Amino acid sequence: MRSPLQGGLPLRDAVVGAVVEIACDESGFSGTNLLHSTAPVITHASVDLVVDEAVTLITELRSGFRFSPHELKSGRFLRGSGADEALEWFLTALTGRAHVHLIDKEFFLVTRIVDFLLAEPSYAVGTRLALDQRPTALALYAARHSAGSDWGAFLTAFVDLVRMKRRVPVRQSVQRFFQARDALLHHRLGAAADAVLDGLDPGHVRAVLARLDDDRSVPPPLEPLLPALAETVLSWSGGQRQVLVTHDEQSALTADRLTRLQRMMAGGGASSAAAETTWALPDEVSPLAGLVMVDSRDDPRVQVADLLAGVARRRPGILGDALRQPPPPRDPEV
Repeated sequence: MRSPLQGGLPLRDAVVGAVVEIACDESGFSGTNLLHSTAPVITHASVDLVVDEAVTLITELRSGFRFSPHELKSGRFLRGSGADEALEWFLTALTGRAHVHLIDKEFFLVTRIVDFLLAEPSYAVGTRLALDQRPTALALYAARHSAGSDWGAFLTAFVDLVRMKRRVPVRQSVQRFFQARDALLHHRLGAAADAVLDGLDPGHVRAVLARLDDDRSVPPPLEPLLPALAETVLSWSGGQRQVLVTHDEQSALTADRLTRLQRMMAGGGASSAAAETTWALPDEVSPLAGLVMVDSRDDPRVQVADLLAGVARRRPGILGDALRQPPPPRDPEV
């Protein structure tokens, strides 16, 4: 017997103007276990197919390329007979109808160190609506190859520091984190990277940790799915239309977090980081109109997104501009 679906964000108000409905799934998400995994990247895929289109696509894969139902998971799909031909057909069929957001796990952790411990934690961090600190994060990330094994130890210390269920007391976690920071400084990674590390302050770090324990306005630091969802919505919206999301069930997408994410995204056009977008939505209207949680077994659109996310994670080289760029708006009658 299936458990009832949790989370989601009901559509409480009528959509404003144009709207696009997308179905989403991810691949490579391993909870807070971001470093100890065989998957260095996470992919979040979305499609704007209607149910009948998704059913037709899945049927064609099963009949035209002789894939059985259980082979439509990415691992089996890519090992199947004629996989290359089927993959080319699959990606061509989704041209202009799909988008993939890719997350490098190590870089994600670096952005969290900078955004949470040097700047102000918020639901905007990790998205294009809060890019002020991105050059700082890039400077530290670019120096990682000069740090040897101390780089991994530093990231591990950060994960242990901010995980929700800490394995050691806060004082000890902070001490270990700064010991790992000091070890990196000994490598003299360069002026820009060293400045980032020097800027970390124990008092500020302890204050942030105190907020993480009871301040729900601060997003979970080790949760990449929230900024990935925000980026996906921003890509489909383009500042011009609202987005209704159907998503495979994810415990991270709680109603409270989604509500905060929705509010943060309202008025995103006012952000200098969104300057490349001509924002047409009113300031009080969020591009995220609502999110419905489903079991992927019940929705063929989510099954297509799941397959796309899986093959993109396993073969990130397939992500050409057609899948990385925001899909163009289509006539709703097409």
